[in-house]
Amino acid sequence: MTFHVVVGAGAVGMATAARLAEAGERVRQVTRSGSGHEHPLIERVAADASDADALTKLVDGAETLVQVSAPAYDRWVQEFPALASGLLTAAERTGAGYVMLGNVYGYGPADGPFRPDQPMRPVSAKGRVRARIWEEALASDARVTEVRASDFLGQGALSVFTLLAEQQIRAGQPVRIPGGLDVPHAWSVVDDVAATLIAAARSPQSWGRAWHVPSTVLTVRELARLVARLAAAPEPVLAEMTVGELRSGGPIFAEVEEMLYLDEQPLVLDASDTERLLGVRATPLERVFRR
Repeated sequence: MTFHVVVGAGAVGMATAARLAEAGERVRQVTRSGSGHEHPLIERVAADASDADALTKLVDGAETLVQVSAPAYDRWVQEFPALASGLLTAAERTGAGYVMLGNVYGYGPADGPFRPDQPMRPVSAKGRVRARIWEEALASDARVTEVRASDFLGQGALSVFTLLAEQQIRAGQPVRIPGGLDVPHAWSVVDDVAATLIAAARSPQSWGRAWHVPSTVLTVRELARLVARLAAAPEPVLAEMTVGELRSGGPIFAEVEEMLYLDEQPLVLDASDTERLLGVRATPLERVFRR
């Protein structure tokens, strides 16, 4: 029976572990608290993934190490390097294929669709962290690939839209959200992220390159109207949140400020390679919200 280690139990970690187990594959899900998806084929283990020695013992014998964890958003710069180092060391020592979940922060701004082979040109502190993690992994002895997603939607998803807008729209309440309301933006469904991670783990073409999650492009206003229509809610009343409001919203939302350029310019992911070579397609958002 194939054996995989999934580090993290957020929305994507839960979906990834569940998909693997439901396919009959054994999973060891590692988190600090020992949480994870409940299934007979999933062993939930409490451990600190930044401890390379402890993680190496947990990954030994695994076919793949799937990294879907992250520090708190306002602690990325301080804590992500140690976490990434522990994971990469465990992958190098064990020979497990290392599948990383990433995003588009490392690219910096783009004049057109983001491509998975674009060079890293970050313009933010969090972008520099993401770029460094990828570049160090590529330079290592590990078999590594990275799956890059945009803002999450779907079961358990945490994103600016799900936190500040989705439930308010369903309830017919006005919404204030940062970034442009009428700018095309890619939205990645949690289940599609998990499907891409697993497809990349299984493909011999994956190692040494990145993949984009097939995602749906809608403006915030279009997405809000879709949510309202499916919830039989009134026409959404939207306004753009000011930088001052972001800063006063606490440390997590204050960290959104340096990434606002991604919401103020079109954000489109070129996922043609993922569709053609890995066979993953974006789930229609209407189906996601109905479910």
